[in-house]
Amino acid sequence: MNIIYLITGLGGGGAEKVVVDLADKMSEYGHQVKIAYLKGNVVIRPENVEIELIYLGLESIKNSKKSYQRYKKLLLDFKPDVVHAHMVHANIFARISRFFSPIPKLVCTAHSNIEGGKARMLAYRVTHHLSDLTTNVSQSASENFVRLGAVPTNGITTVYNGIKLDRFHRLNTNESLREEIGLSTTDIMLLAVGRLHEAKDYPNLFNAIEILFKEHSESKYIHLFVVGDGNLKSEFEKLITDKKLKERIHLLGRRNDIPELMSAADVFILSSSFEGFGLVVAEAMACETYVVATDCGGVKEVMGGFGTLVPKSDPQLLADGIHQALLLSSGEKGDNNANALQYVKNTFALDRIVGRWIEIYES
Repeated sequence: MNIIYLITGLGGGGAEKVVVDLADKMSEYGHQVKIAYLKGNVVIRPENVEIELIYLGLESIKNSKKSYQRYKKLLLDFKPDVVHAHMVHANIFARISRFFSPIPKLVCTAHSNIEGGKARMLAYRVTHHLSDLTTNVSQSASENFVRLGAVPTNGITTVYNGIKLDRFHRLNTNESLREEIGLSTTDIMLLAVGRLHEAKDYPNLFNAIEILFKEHSESKYIHLFVVGDGNLKSEFEKLITDKKLKERIHLLGRRNDIPELMSAADVFILSSSFEGFGLVVAEAMACETYVVATDCGGVKEVMGGFGTLVPKSDPQLLADGIHQALLLSSGEKGDNNANALQYVKNTFALDRIVGRWIEIYES
């Protein structure tokens, strides 16, 4: 098959990682693949350098005509059997473009339980008929799209994100990495990974860390490392300073050693207020790291009953969840993590998910 993956951008988020991993695996299976992106700089790209990245240049609405012309040329030259669009802007762009440039099959995937406000949900609803299939990345997110009126009842299918298990697995670099980032043998390493963005609700996590230091004397050994970048970095730096936690909360920026960090961490934490899937949670589980996460979007489905799930936007309960996780014996944590890994393998292994997509493309 000839497959075009059309995405809003290729920044460092979870949806972007899913798309490049999917493109790599489809290419490995012998399909011809190209990735087209609407805007922004390329932060993440496929491992297969032969997969072409096509910039469509939709940086603003005034670029719409030129962007469509580039997309039309791609369709005429490549003659795709399937266009698989991801994220709201790409989904709407692909649907409207289909008015003018017919394609055999269009699949549109949303990556969150909330992809913007009422205007975007209306755009989804009025263009729904232009897509052969609309999907979302968790059952919770799919159900929310129905509740919001973005799709009709029974008008959306859930297909989980896939995890690249040859990349995300337990690595034996713990001690050297912990030493590199300044930890002693008695220190406790907490890790969070995700964009410095409102959806990740890092103030919830920082407040929880503050509570831990106030309520539990052993918390003096805790260090929280946050991996990611974003528009709220300066705001979060000020919040950390105001809370007098600069020696305990460390913003690492972008890193290319996420599996190593996950393997080294004592506990992985997700503090989000909303998520479609929670890819980093599944990645941490694949690295056999204990997870404490907020119950938002599809995270509960991803965790599968393992780790600790707490209500969102409640720093006291998040602090309690982290504290209880740290009190677990090594045996209890080991059993949990081994079972969580098996659940990830059975449910989210990339080969399994790619097989599901091939069935959809060919149906």
